[in-house]
Amino acid sequence: MNTEQARFNMIEQQIRPWEVLDPRVLNALQNVPREDFVPDQYRDLAFVDMNIRLDHDQVMMQPNLEARLLQELAPTTSDLVLEVGTGSGYMTALLASLAGRVESVDIFPDFIESAREKLAAHDFTNLVLRDGDAARGWSGEAPYDAIILTGSLPTLPSAFAENLAPGGRLIAVIGQDPIMEALLTIRRPDGMLSCESLFDTSIAPLLNAELPAAFSF
Repeated sequence: MNTEQARFNMIEQQIRPWEVLDPRVLNALQNVPREDFVPDQYRDLAFVDMNIRLDHDQVMMQPNLEARLLQELAPTTSDLVLEVGTGSGYMTALLASLAGRVESVDIFPDFIESAREKLAAHDFTNLVLRDGDAARGWSGEAPYDAIILTGSLPTLPSAFAENLAPGGRLIAVIGQDPIMEALLTIRRPDGMLSCESLFDTSIAPLLNAELPAAFSF
């Protein structure tokens, strides 16, 4: 496989057509080697438009969705970013290449250890990886300038929005199959929250997410 040609094709044929045009995001996608974060047995699929299987019945999102969520989050070099769901560590690497500091949390310790090795191999130092269950919120180094959830939730726990700094942005995929949508939540300078529906999609759920209350008559 011609890796650089495959990376070019991924960006030009999958990512740009999905309205990902931010030069900083495209530059990160060009410079962070996705193939090094894919499980070895799927390395040849690193640039294919598909989810890639990880251990524990988890998946690595397809490239265009990763790119679109990253563009909507719009991390800056002064931002402290919380990532819920480290997974392969690829999104963590993209965030670290764009943000000031990243705190990433995953419920699976082996994901954290694998991601730590890969991120260190590529000299990412502006981040901290934590082993924990953040499906219902994570205070850690709050307040955060940006928060991204890499798994879906039926509803968004208030704890996430409460940990946003003024002007902070939160990206989450909310709903249950077959109806989910990517939502952007912003904490305005006056402390109030605004929410915008970005697009419909479907991703794997976060483990231990709080379920909506059952209807009773």
